[in-house]
Amino acid sequence: MNGTSMGWTHLTPGNMLFAGVLLVALSRLDCSNACPPQCLCYEHSDLVDCRARGFLRVPHNLPHGTWLLDLGGNLLTDVRTHAFAGLWSLRVLVLSDSGIQHLQRQAFFSLSYLEKLDMSRNLLRRLPPDFSDSLTALRELRLDHNTLLQLDPSSLGRLENLEKLDLSHNLLASLEPGAFRGLSRLRHLYLQANRLASLQQGSLTMLPSLEILQLGQNNISHIDTEALAPLQSLAVLGLEGNALRHLKFKTLLGLHTAVTHLQLAGNPWSCDCDLHRVFSKILSVRHLHVDDYRNVTCREPPQLAGASLASVESQLCMAETATVLVITVTVLVTVVAAVVMAERTRKKNQGKSWGGESGREKD
Repeated sequence: MNGTSMGWTHLTPGNMLFAGVLLVALSRLDCSNACPPQCLCYEHSDLVDCRARGFLRVPHNLPHGTWLLDLGGNLLTDVRTHAFAGLWSLRVLVLSDSGIQHLQRQAFFSLSYLEKLDMSRNLLRRLPPDFSDSLTALRELRLDHNTLLQLDPSSLGRLENLEKLDLSHNLLASLEPGAFRGLSRLRHLYLQANRLASLQQGSLTMLPSLEILQLGQNNISHIDTEALAPLQSLAVLGLEGNALRHLKFKTLLGLHTAVTHLQLAGNPWSCDCDLHRVFSKILSVRHLHVDDYRNVTCREPPQLAGASLASVESQLCMAETATVLVITVTVLVTVVAAVVMAERTRKKNQGKSWGGESGREKD
């Protein structure tokens, strides 16, 4: 006890001042790295697990040095303005399956270094216009399994570093021209299981780096001829499970890529000679590969329903060929008959002419 007292009594005023400053600094550091009692913190509070803890709002006492924050499985409903203020070090944020219906303006203010944001399996119907303003470093964004009805180009316009965007399993019925304007580094775009009815020219512009485009399980029945032309890096195009009955060869020929793999099964194809020609041309183009060609089946005509296009393709143009042959033969016969009749008429007229000249000579 005396030793301890003697130790402190021998501190000079300068040392005591230094010790006091050090204690204050340590207390602040400890406070800034404190872990909320409902959460689990790992690696000196860099990784914070607040998953399924019944939070109704984003907690305010999170460690400022948090690198990964998992708030999935809570009951947030509404993400408020500046909800993550002070979390400048955050790189990964998980907000999945949290019943989120609304994002207030500047909800992600201060997250300028965030690289991955998971908001899947919520109830979002729209994104605010300033959604991307503070997310300029974002590389991966998951918005799948929400109820998004439309995309406002301004909502995504600042995501110039985004490489992967998952919008699958939403309620998107159309893509406005320029919907992905500004996403020049986007490589993967998932839009399957929405309500898209067509692909219009201009809806996929300014995506020079896009490699994977998944559009399966929509209601797409029409694709504008130039809709896919801007996608010069496309390696995979998924169109399976849509409402395509016909397809123009020129639509796919516009893909000036090294190699593009196509997925076209599960559509109600109307198998006729025109469709046979289109697929024959596609299969003959070196950089286009129909990965599921053996699974491309006919819906029409009824007698071919369920049949593989590959197994009936040789029959599809037979009727047309026979018709053309009949027409050709008919035309040839008609022409020959006309020539014969003309020749007979000519000879007959020539005979009459000779007969008339002989009579005049006798006179």
